[in-house]
Amino acid sequence: MKRTLYLKLLLGYVLFGLLGFLTVSTLTSHLTLNYIERQTIAGLYRESNLLAGSYASNYYRGTMTLEDIKLQFESIASYLDTDIWVVGNNGKILISSSPDFAADSLIEQFDISSFGTKYYQKGTFFNMFPEKTLSVFSPITIEYKVRGYVFIHKPAADLVSFKDGLLNISYTTLAIIFLCAFIVLVLFTFIVYLPIRKMTRAVKDYSEGNFDTKIDVHTNDEMGYLAGSINYMATELSTLEEDQRKFIANVSHDFRSPLTSIKGYIEAILDGTIPHEFQDKYLNIILFETERLNKLTQSMLELNKYGAKGSMMDISDFDINQTIKKVAQSFEGTCKDKKILFELILTGQTCIVSADMSKIQQVLYNLIDNAIKFSHPESSITIETTEKNDKVFVSVKDSGIGIPKDSINKIWERFYKTDLSRGKDKRGTGLGLAIVKEIISSHNENINVISTEGVGTEFIFTLPMARKENAL
Repeated sequence: MKRTLYLKLLLGYVLFGLLGFLTVSTLTSHLTLNYIERQTIAGLYRESNLLAGSYASNYYRGTMTLEDIKLQFESIASYLDTDIWVVGNNGKILISSSPDFAADSLIEQFDISSFGTKYYQKGTFFNMFPEKTLSVFSPITIEYKVRGYVFIHKPAADLVSFKDGLLNISYTTLAIIFLCAFIVLVLFTFIVYLPIRKMTRAVKDYSEGNFDTKIDVHTNDEMGYLAGSINYMATELSTLEEDQRKFIANVSHDFRSPLTSIKGYIEAILDGTIPHEFQDKYLNIILFETERLNKLTQSMLELNKYGAKGSMMDISDFDINQTIKKVAQSFEGTCKDKKILFELILTGQTCIVSADMSKIQQVLYNLIDNAIKFSHPESSITIETTEKNDKVFVSVKDSGIGIPKDSINKIWERFYKTDLSRGKDKRGTGLGLAIVKEIISSHNENINVISTEGVGTEFIFTLPMARKENAL
């Protein structure tokens, strides 16, 4: 199984680190240096203005000597870590706070206009410095005349060094962020990726027909819910596959028996094995088996219609008591043969429910038919209706052979027959109760069974009562 998702996550993590490093080393470095330069230039310009308007002006007015001014400039230059000059209009250095440049030195090719409209310049300052230097100036103006200039020089390397110090903080912050991202990646691996990988492996097994694989994820979040849902789906698919095998086996068995009988009797008639005078008897058997096949086919089609959710419900309000009476009357001949009596305990004169009448008739028919088949001769079948909490409870109870305990939960399965019923029910298809279950479920109602082997069985299902305004 390819681990492309995790490789993408790792690649994204590494890419995040590289892009972060490149961003800090290029964009952040450039922006930081520009910011430091702007702030430094603004600060030096304020200082040069103060020096030009106070100390330097006093020199030209004759109120201070060069030595006095030089001492002041040296103190300020030491504080600012800069060089401070006073330069005349002709480029002659009058005062220098640095011992590297003597007074009366001449700046060759000095031209203040080379600064343009700016009050600062980056460079070697007319080749006076061996390295790039930031030079800021302010004019010394007396009586509206420029007598000289105050220059403050600061090595550009100092700004770069300050910038590098700030970048080191940025790199440290980036490293911490990268570490935090790694922790998040590890957590993501255990919380998200590994569960997804388990689910992917399990789904692959399911696609190959192996539904025994279970996803071992039990977290109380969406991942745990998804894993539980997939496990449930696998269980359902496994059950469905088993049901399909049983369905095919049961269909094959139930079709093969009558078809074998039909084929055998027809061949016996055709080859003269069965005398002509007995042919009517065996033709009736063939007709019986044919009707059995037809009933089985119709039941399968009916059940498939409910299972596919394709049956439209024709909901109407009707009297369930009257419906029970009509269905019970249809079994009059069968009950007469077995000397079975119906005991109807119906609540009220009428009991109006809201359901699909034709399908409820089929439910009653199947339940009563089962009750008659498995009841002893000269017994009774009780059909009862009761009203409770806006529901009508319909009960069909017999005193027949009952259902074994180990078969109670299986009677709703398609084609299922108990061992006891196989001897009694020769014509049954094993689909009647499955159809009953599907019809009641399609009404969003419930059906239950209570049975004791050798005593009898009671089926109870619910139907919604019709609203009073609809029943009027």
